[in-house]
Amino acid sequence: MKYLKMAGLALAATAFIACNQNVPDTMEAPVEDFNFNVTEFADIGVLRYQIPGWEELDLQQQKLVYYLTQAGLSGRDITWDQNYRHNLELRKGLETIYTTYKGDKNDIDWKEFEIYLHRVWFANGIHHHYSMDKMKPQFSKAYFENLMETTGVTIKEEVWMMMFNDIDAKKVDKSKDKDIVLASAVNFYGPDVTEDEARAYYKSIPVDENEPIEVGLNSKLVKENGKLVEYTYKSGGLYGPAMDQMIYWLEKAQAVTETEEQAEALGLLIEYYQTGDLHKWDEYAIVWAKSTEGAVDWLTGFVEVYNDPIAYKGSYETIVQIKDFDMSRKMEVLSGNVQWFEDNSPLMPEHKKKEVKGVSYKTVNVAGEAGDASPATPIGVNLPNNVWIREVHGSKSVSLGNVIAAYGSAGSSGRLEEFAFDEEEVALEKEYGALADKLHTALHEVVGHASGQINKGVATPKETLKSYKSTIEEGRADLFGLYYLMDPKLEELGLVKDWKKTGTAAYDGYIRNGLVSQLVRLELGQDVEEDHMRNRQWVSAWVYEKGMADNVIQKVTKNGKTYYDIQNYEKLRELFGQLLKETQRITSEGDFEAAQALVEDYGVKVDQVLHKEVLERNSQFKTPAYRGFVNPVIKPVTIDGEIESFIIEQPVTFAEQMLMYSKKYGYLD
Repeated sequence: MKYLKMAGLALAATAFIACNQNVPDTMEAPVEDFNFNVTEFADIGVLRYQIPGWEELDLQQQKLVYYLTQAGLSGRDITWDQNYRHNLELRKGLETIYTTYKGDKNDIDWKEFEIYLHRVWFANGIHHHYSMDKMKPQFSKAYFENLMETTGVTIKEEVWMMMFNDIDAKKVDKSKDKDIVLASAVNFYGPDVTEDEARAYYKSIPVDENEPIEVGLNSKLVKENGKLVEYTYKSGGLYGPAMDQMIYWLEKAQAVTETEEQAEALGLLIEYYQTGDLHKWDEYAIVWAKSTEGAVDWLTGFVEVYNDPIAYKGSYETIVQIKDFDMSRKMEVLSGNVQWFEDNSPLMPEHKKKEVKGVSYKTVNVAGEAGDASPATPIGVNLPNNVWIREVHGSKSVSLGNVIAAYGSAGSSGRLEEFAFDEEEVALEKEYGALADKLHTALHEVVGHASGQINKGVATPKETLKSYKSTIEEGRADLFGLYYLMDPKLEELGLVKDWKKTGTAAYDGYIRNGLVSQLVRLELGQDVEEDHMRNRQWVSAWVYEKGMADNVIQKVTKNGKTYYDIQNYEKLRELFGQLLKETQRITSEGDFEAAQALVEDYGVKVDQVLHKEVLERNSQFKTPAYRGFVNPVIKPVTIDGEIESFIIEQPVTFAEQMLMYSKKYGYLD
């Protein structure tokens, strides 16, 4: 499970953010003269990140990192095709125009073409990476036809017209009054497969009640002669050419692993990619979850189901990482007390786990990302996602330390001062906000996702809660973290110096974000669609409404601007606890109606008057609403065909890396 993709906003208590002017003192400071900023376009900013700890690895460990990153990049085009069936053809045509056009490049239409292509690169397709809306070019159809004619590029009309028409308008559409499979443009299902058909198909597949596989995770469901069939992602199957390259590099990685557990895990992953067998995926996940030794680790596969409207299909991604041993040792304190947090939570006794299994939490430094994790990256991940594996064998939680540091070093925007209620709130955020964010990430991943249990006989949340599964789960994990962020136990464990001030900064930031500042990510008139945004809004709106009688959170107008000012932090914590208890009940009992009511009543609709105001207030800031990264390029130095060392180079431009990736890793063209 991913914990948030950064947006570069003053959105405290959801992640480390660009408005925190200082890198947290527990994090390795970046090189002072390193230029983190690459480029900005539309609502996007692209950054660089460093790889702390690379020089401390020996040659074998560096080879392992290199081979794993190559395997990850080899599957990059899978993500593009998963996101939309025409993405690869459109990308090829757009890139050819970009590299061969000899006309006037100072023309405003050409500038708009460049911006559009950069947006498509960032989103891994023609739909916005966050809002899911199809991105419309700001140049005309006539101009694009002229570009194709001038450069000799041929794209089928039915394909290039998709950039301009209203067909396939949303990559993922979760509107409650639609068939969300038919309405979603994401390429996990044939264009004529309905939601009811897909759900019935997967419900009909027999699975072990105690150890169920994640049915449908690695396949596309289509109709052939009126009958539903699956195209499995595997060598010799769907995406076979890319997966063969992934296997090639994984076999090289297996030969230089640090531990027997790593070698075993990679062997099982290779078998999974060769066969598509989901039982093999579970075998891999179990061994991988238990493999906690060594300096190098990875997250890879068809993993997160956020892009599937009914939460069966996994998007391809890879994150290769080097452990930050100092930070990881400090966070072991939290992992070691996870049972205390479970036992003392406000959950109903029957919903608490009697034994929380092996949660491993580490801060790591990213060495390379691909697929759904790049260019827009999460800042934390908790895997595996299969519930029974997590309960029986445990899970790994990681915080991506160097990525977080890069966000913090990219510059302050001033949004904090604009959206915080008063100077006291600003001061607390600046002093305690970064630590509060770090702890919320850790509590969300280590305690939140690992907590609670489903009642015996109740199906999995994706079956019971359906399209609301992901936002309910993310909200549940957020609430677990919020409940404990205002707890003296954190100071007792040595994780904070002042639990009350840290908790206050965390609560201020979460409410400020959930009710106000995250609205800058939406265009006026839009509903909230993305699961994390929905969960932050329904959590914040619910506690605001339920606390109105006691004036827990006060809606204030000051100088013509709207703020939400917390009046009673202790009662707010109680409300977070009540909502956590109810959200766990919904999950444990599979209460679809309650999940739907919670999300639809509090998490979807936007106050349009407030939204207009927020957009106007935000218009003064020039920093982008969303940020992502280029990856450092790891280049081997060879002598007589043998790797002797590596050089780390940083891309000069975003376009340079995107074009190189398409040329070098375009295995599905």
